[in-house]
Amino acid sequence: MNQLRYHHVDVFSRRPYSGNSLSVFSGSAALSSAQMLAITQEMRHFESIFLQPTDSARRFRARVFDLVEELDFAGHPLIGAASVVHSALDECETAEWVFELNHRSLTVATRRTQTGFSALLDQGAPTFHGKLPRDRRAEFAAALNLEPGDLSETYSPEVVSTGLRYLVVPIESGLDRARIVTRNFEHLLESVRAQYVYVVDVRLLEARHWNNDGLLEDVATGSGAGTAAAYLVRHGGKEPNEEWILTQGRFTGRPSEIRVRADGSRTEIRNVLVGGDVALVGQGTLHVLPERAA
Repeated sequence: MNQLRYHHVDVFSRRPYSGNSLSVFSGSAALSSAQMLAITQEMRHFESIFLQPTDSARRFRARVFDLVEELDFAGHPLIGAASVVHSALDECETAEWVFELNHRSLTVATRRTQTGFSALLDQGAPTFHGKLPRDRRAEFAAALNLEPGDLSETYSPEVVSTGLRYLVVPIESGLDRARIVTRNFEHLLESVRAQYVYVVDVRLLEARHWNNDGLLEDVATGSGAGTAAAYLVRHGGKEPNEEWILTQGRFTGRPSEIRVRADGSRTEIRNVLVGGDVALVGQGTLHVLPERAA
């Protein structure tokens, strides 16, 4: 294989050149992990997804990479990929797709709209891994360029997962100032068994997320939004079985709307659904691929 087709889509927005951009690559079975990572770094989106067909027309093997490594799960790549395959393979108004990740399979339902597609990802049941000890609130607030008073007094930071373990940090002020300012932030997260942080203003219902080195802010984070939805329903901030919108991306100049819903009850959330609109921006071909490692 010396050429590779791809689609460029914007996720969590009806309008192209807004939302979270994504490259979706098809027919990638011959690529190595190192090649996929190199291609993702070349495209410079926050993440890219690589699809391989299976024996079922609506089931794909999927591998997701960010600019650093392969991810076992991510939200916006699956939502974008489902919209691409619906556009290419199915003329129906609605469809359902299964994506096989490294450790589990997930389902995305898609629907054609006047501007592109709308997609809804079932992230499954959340797990709650423990609240941040109260005596560490100031430490984490400082690492995020926040004052202790910015943190919510009603809701405590907690590690939640729908596939990736996020420290959900509820705040009531300071979202415009929030950023990672400590060089050992990843070690801080590891000390509470978290992989990433997701800062949520519980009054504005607006969120921010960054790479752990703090150098790059994500536009809209589907996996993080899932944990925020589970968290707020679990602790009474939102009602179960009701859809609501979490916004993100304002500070990157790409405003995004993420639709979220946590089904079940406060004490037993059965599944978390995350979705949004997808704009199809373009498609192209890589004529030269990265060399395989010897």
